[in-house]
Amino acid sequence: MHLDELDEELAHPTRPGDDDPMDLDAVRDVSHAISAAHLFIYLVPESAQEAAELGVTDRGPTYLASRSAAMGAVPWQVTLAAFYNFSPRAVRAMAGVWNAAPPERWQAARFTAAGRAMRRVGVHLTDGRLAEARSLIDPVVAGADYAGKVLAAANASVTLPSDPLVALWQQITVAREWRGDAHAVVLAGNGLGPCDCLVLHTATGRLPTSLTRATRQWDDEEWTAATARLVARGWLDSDGVITDAGSAARERIETETDEHCAALWAPIGNAGARRFASLIAPITDAFTAAGTFQAVRERQDVA
Repeated sequence: MHLDELDEELAHPTRPGDDDPMDLDAVRDVSHAISAAHLFIYLVPESAQEAAELGVTDRGPTYLASRSAAMGAVPWQVTLAAFYNFSPRAVRAMAGVWNAAPPERWQAARFTAAGRAMRRVGVHLTDGRLAEARSLIDPVVAGADYAGKVLAAANASVTLPSDPLVALWQQITVAREWRGDAHAVVLAGNGLGPCDCLVLHTATGRLPTSLTRATRQWDDEEWTAATARLVARGWLDSDGVITDAGSAARERIETETDEHCAALWAPIGNAGARRFASLIAPITDAFTAAGTFQAVRERQDVA
């Protein structure tokens, strides 16, 4: 294939006839891209600043209200169910946030924070790049099956802001929450409860235990019980170290989640999914260059 033909393929990935089944590697790649491009909202100072304007200064309730605002003024128990891996004591802390400000104002504050943060770190997508990205993500969001996808459905119902960059970020958020909703279904189907899945994740070394315990707030008794359940399954050894069987089980769960997500990306196919991942990469690149993720790791405080 000549270079000009390759450019044409990347720019127009959804030509009629591109009906090959989804490649799970493409699904995994675009899933990583949307998660990375969405993540900054929980880490940047703009989110805390906008929440303070609404009268809430605690980080936990700020995170919970901001992320669940799309669902409306739901009680904390609904947020607990939707978020899956938080303890009840962690989510109970959001009681009263809708008295501070209604969900619509929390959602508007989230959009304001996202726009301010992206411009502060120098996220720049040309008009053409924005338009192409929207031409790919919009049919994904419009064609998604939202049955059982509570957070994704709620975010898909939110009116997109007039700021083109923030509007793209919100569409990314829909796809990110869709995968999260699907992942929760897979976790439950594999008998991994809210605390168990966190213990297994931290055992891989990819997520620090101290961060997880601080934000999800499972106590010592609950954490020990979850560890014992994983030892009984052979997924951890007696010292709490992940076994080969545990690593294989976790990879199987990730693959099952990718299989669920294949249908989400089918409207734009493999080339479209990969192209979208490349189009939104400047968002993650800008926050990485600004030290956003590293600063949070250093202060042991992540969403």
